[in-house]
Amino acid sequence: MKTTAQAVIIGGGVVGASVLYHLTKLGWSDVVLLERAELTSGSTWHAAGGFHTLNGDTNMAALQGYTIKLYRELEEITGLSCGLHHVGGVTLADNADRFDMLVAERAKHRYMGLETEIIGPEEIRKIAPITNTDGILGALYDPLDGHLDPSGTTHAYAKAARMGGATIETHTMVTATTQRADGTWDVVTDKGTIHTEHVVNAGGLWAREVAAMAGIYAPLHPMEHQYIVTDDVPEIVARDSEHPHVMDPAGESYLRQEGRGLCIGFYEQPCRPWAVDGTPWSFGAELLPDDLDKIEDSIEFAYNRFPALARAGVKTVVHGPFTFAPDGNPLVGPVPGMRGYWSACGVMAGFSQGGGVGLMLAQWMIHGECERDVTAMDVARFGGWITPGYTRPKVIENYQKRFSVAYPNEELPAARPHRTTPMYDIFTSHGAVWGHQYGLEVPNYFAQGDEPTFETPSFRRSDAFDAIAREVKGVRSNVGITEVHNFGKYRITGRHARAWLDRIMAGRIPKEGRISLTPMLSPKGKLLGDFTVSCTGENSFHLTASYGAQAQHMRWFLQHQEDGVSIENISDKLNGFSIAGPRATDLLAACTRDDTAMRFLDTRPMTIGQTACTVQRVSYTGDLGYEIYCDPMDQRALWTTLWTAGQPMGLSLFGMRAIMSLRLDRHFGSWMREFSPDYTAKETGMDRFIQWDKDFIGKEAAVADNPDRALVTFVVDATDTDVTAYEPIFLDDEVIGFCTSGGYSHHLGKSIAFGLIPKAQVAEGLRVEVELLGDRRPATLITTPLFDPDGSRLRA
Repeated sequence: MKTTAQAVIIGGGVVGASVLYHLTKLGWSDVVLLERAELTSGSTWHAAGGFHTLNGDTNMAALQGYTIKLYRELEEITGLSCGLHHVGGVTLADNADRFDMLVAERAKHRYMGLETEIIGPEEIRKIAPITNTDGILGALYDPLDGHLDPSGTTHAYAKAARMGGATIETHTMVTATTQRADGTWDVVTDKGTIHTEHVVNAGGLWAREVAAMAGIYAPLHPMEHQYIVTDDVPEIVARDSEHPHVMDPAGESYLRQEGRGLCIGFYEQPCRPWAVDGTPWSFGAELLPDDLDKIEDSIEFAYNRFPALARAGVKTVVHGPFTFAPDGNPLVGPVPGMRGYWSACGVMAGFSQGGGVGLMLAQWMIHGECERDVTAMDVARFGGWITPGYTRPKVIENYQKRFSVAYPNEELPAARPHRTTPMYDIFTSHGAVWGHQYGLEVPNYFAQGDEPTFETPSFRRSDAFDAIAREVKGVRSNVGITEVHNFGKYRITGRHARAWLDRIMAGRIPKEGRISLTPMLSPKGKLLGDFTVSCTGENSFHLTASYGAQAQHMRWFLQHQEDGVSIENISDKLNGFSIAGPRATDLLAACTRDDTAMRFLDTRPMTIGQTACTVQRVSYTGDLGYEIYCDPMDQRALWTTLWTAGQPMGLSLFGMRAIMSLRLDRHFGSWMREFSPDYTAKETGMDRFIQWDKDFIGKEAAVADNPDRALVTFVVDATDTDVTAYEPIFLDDEVIGFCTSGGYSHHLGKSIAFGLIPKAQVAEGLRVEVELLGDRRPATLITTPLFDPDGSRLRA
């Protein structure tokens, strides 16, 4: 066995084999895969082998499309068969909400180049004749759906990797991973030790145990999963072509042809986590005992939906474990704080996603970044706060909702509340209806009177519409208050702090007492962050950005840290409030003896009541406003001061739903909507914040960038639903772009949408159509904000 390698992959399932192949495809040949038994010995060998493109995240859907198209290439390269069956598939909708979801997904597919279509019951019966369409409104048909041979596919990846120079060692047990002082790794096995620069954890069912060898907690949990293969079915035997897949979300089932019979699997509600305290190393190519009682209700439902099943005998029951992350997406990328340690775990849909995961991870390892935004599967999307006690109930919830309707405003309840601020009980007493971000409870809105204390999930304007309108009016008419806990916050200090920030950030670094807005770019010029930078002292800076991106941002900061620079994540060590509205200055002045005369983008220390604070003259509401930061231990005292002084002024609470409405009035973009690693500064308008006469990471790419599309704003002639994201934009019946986000401006009484379209088409008054739940609505491009167009109120 080799004693050195550039990269060592631990785990010989389909994901590990895909990573190995893609590393060789991109130019690395000194790579080794270690497998404790035979290839495919974990979840891979007993997988049903289905693949599909449907995914709520467009980047994940695109990577699934890449994976599916890759299989033919693998067959051509290796001469091995992946056992491909491109039979197509239908996903059924039995109610209006589910049909809305499928129509919204089809709309996304228009600009993604996926040839899906919405079909009715009659077409369903023609395509998938064993389906009982009673109660079915329609379905999404995808010609790319199909299934394959799990073992053959994994061995095709492996052979292609070997052809590229990779080495595979089976029956080689990894017993330790130890990091040396220089950051490289010793991977210890029962056959010797390999010294390597990079370790990839593709351990599948054993990923938790492999991670623990390096002192890492991987937020994963295996779940028992069961599917049934029937004897011959006459309706299948009589066909002259293979029956397509059928996904029946109402019955929590997926069905396909297997030989001359059928294979049907279930995501049942009475599900069961497996190996709660760890996957046994002795577990291998075996199955769990049959447990048909667990899926009894699902089987009964399936017999009604597919009557042919009821007449078929059961040939085989396959009951085995699969590993899930809390949100069901993979855990991929560099583990924060662990140089050279990479994750490729939790890829539950390995035959839909494995190729894309392998490609993205290989790009990340070799080039330092991926060609597309992979936030949805970034291992850093979960922070250091996550525990097994949180992971398990979230995994169970995700399993149970695998086929549920995914609403844009839905809040899932499992493992909540988990993290709260000192304001939690006070806000609850004021009617807070809670959402969450990155494990933290965040008020979506505050219910009063007979307003709903639970926001009903919907694709249309929700039952919280009036409550949100009331909060928006409170801000625009008087003054509103909300918490600033859901900002990521960082303290940068040291003698080289300014020079370091000048290199890390593309924008201007402010003078003492001032604030600047700046993008942070990757070497390829893609957006990595949207930051507010405050200079609080000669060598002291306070940064704010998206709360949910903390781990990604800290990972980037630490990768580029230099001597003379101290970097601290203070996201939960600094809290406070945002006040906004025409009376915001009056409120501030009523609470302090300090001078409140501040210019827009000023920052200064101030004593408010009895609390030492830092006050910033900035507001995401687009209105006159301030952000007031303090020690969380002082936050309740600060609240009492502000709330008491504000009552004569009509001070009211507002939550995240109102914020996301208020930002529309000033055309303010949002992180992971208008600004994300998918986009560059120039195409999103963030280039106006770049200081071009200095050197910074990504400058060469940013200067050379000449995008053919631009971010613009539309007023949409909507009815009862508004843009959420990725709706197609039509001009003369041609899809020319897509929406990044939108919503209803309660202050303006208009539906607003942001979108990316060709620069050549950008013109005031351009008339287009935006597809909302299958209805193409007229929309008009506007270049000037309808509220405070010259910013005089914002800067007052």
